[in-house]
Formats: sequence, structure tokens, C-alpha cells
Amino acid sequence: MASSSGTSSGSSQLQNSGSEEDLQALMDQRKRKRMISNRESARRSRMRKQKHLDELVAQVAQLRKENHQISQSVNITTQHCMNIESENSILRAQAGELSHRLRALNDIINFLNANTGVFGAAVVGDSSTFCPESIDSFMNPLSLSYLNQPITAATGIFNQY
Repeated sequence: MASSSGTSSGSSQLQNSGSEEDLQALMDQRKRKRMISNRESARRSRMRKQKHLDELVAQVAQLRKENHQISQSVNITTQHCMNIESENSILRAQAGELSHRLRALNDIINFLNANTGVFGAAVVGDSSTFCPESIDSFMNPLSLSYLNQPITAATGIFNQY
């Protein structure tokens, strides 16, 4: 009986060692599958990361292009604003000069009306007498030399449009 118990114990060891080898082979197979799966997952992750990086690089290029366009637009608008301010300054100076001339002309008219009647009739007491010298001095442009000054303006400011 000893031999039969020895045989049965030997066959169970064979089964255990076979079972352990199968278990080890199964574990090795699972380990290889996990390793392959991890490699594939890492590869997909690298691809996603590269795609995201490419998208960011494209976005940076687009934003730089937009920034350049906006900068150019601001420069053009600033230059246009400066031109308008310069033109406004010239127009204000001309308006002031014309206003000054208008006041001077109104002063002359008031002076002439105060000293003479309309159309050169001098007012002396109750009677009106015609005074041609006052009309000649009023109509003679050389006698009012300070009114003959030209209005100065920058050349070409009205040709821009």
C-alpha cells in the first residue's frame, strides 16, 4: 500500500506542478496583454498630446496674425485721427481769422453808418448831404489795406477725399 500511496502522492505533485505551470503561463500571458495594452494606451496618449500641441501652435499663429492686423488697423486709425486733428486746427484758425475780419468789417460799417447815412449821405444837423468821398473810401480796396490780407490755409487738405 505504501507504493500506491506513493504513487498517488506523486501524481498529485504532477498535477500541482502542471497546475502551477499553467497558472504561471496564464499570469505571463495576462502580463504580456497588460504590457501591450499599456503600450497602446501610451501611444494614443502621445498622439492626443501631439494633436493638442499642433492645435495650440496653429492657434498661436492665428492669434499673432489677428494681433498684427489689429495693430495695423490701430496705426492707420491713429494716423487718420492725427490728420483730422491737424485739419481741425487749421479750420479753427481760419474760423478765428474770418471771425476777426467779420468783426472788423462790422466795425467799419457801424463807423460809416454812424458818421454818414446810408449810401454816403452825411448827417449834419437836420439835413442830409451827399458825400462821395465816403463812398470812394469805402469802395476803394487800397484804403482798407488791412482787410486785403489773404486767408492762409494748408495746401491740399481738401483734396484728401
